[in-house]
Amino acid sequence: MWVNAALLVVWLAAGVVPFLPFAYGTAAWNAVTLNVPGNQGNWWHFLVGAPFFLAWPMIWLRLRALFAAKPSTTGGRQVLWVLAGLSAAGTLLVETPFMLHLAGTRGWPRLSMLTAGLGIVAASTVILATRRRHLAPTGACLAALNTAYLANAALCLIVYAGAPGEFATRSGWTVAMVLVWPIAAELVWLWAQALKGMRETVAV
Repeated sequence: MWVNAALLVVWLAAGVVPFLPFAYGTAAWNAVTLNVPGNQGNWWHFLVGAPFFLAWPMIWLRLRALFAAKPSTTGGRQVLWVLAGLSAAGTLLVETPFMLHLAGTRGWPRLSMLTAGLGIVAASTVILATRRRHLAPTGACLAALNTAYLANAALCLIVYAGAPGEFATRSGWTVAMVLVWPIAAELVWLWAQALKGMRETVAV
């Protein structure tokens, strides 16, 4: 219960991040509404901003885990799986310019961006595809949502790490930098549970 309560606090803070300026005085909300400085809003900005709103369904799951008889419903999980899948696909599309050398990045910056987005999605996809049955239905859904959120957030943190401005103009970046660590820790723990279940099954 205390873990769920602590993670509820984390995701409540994450639910505010979409409305805080992330870089160049622009928030995720501005990105999804294409209200980007210089009238430069496009599909890339929309796909970058949308995954930050996954914090809200995560808040719903945490509240149910604390106060509801069942941590999730079948219909609710199906909707969340669709949202996580769309978000992960969007992150891969966002990374396309980096993969095709169209973003002007080379060497370590490009490698770190690909690892942050593509690496997290690939690792989680393999584990969930092969070991999903070793997790409870809600646990598997949590892993999918954590993956989709973390892959995009990590990518954005790297891309906009050098953006100019003080805290007031990039508070979203600062808050997200703090929040990704407990989110990543939970995702690794869920992976470990799935792999542990696999080892126990083999042992039996």
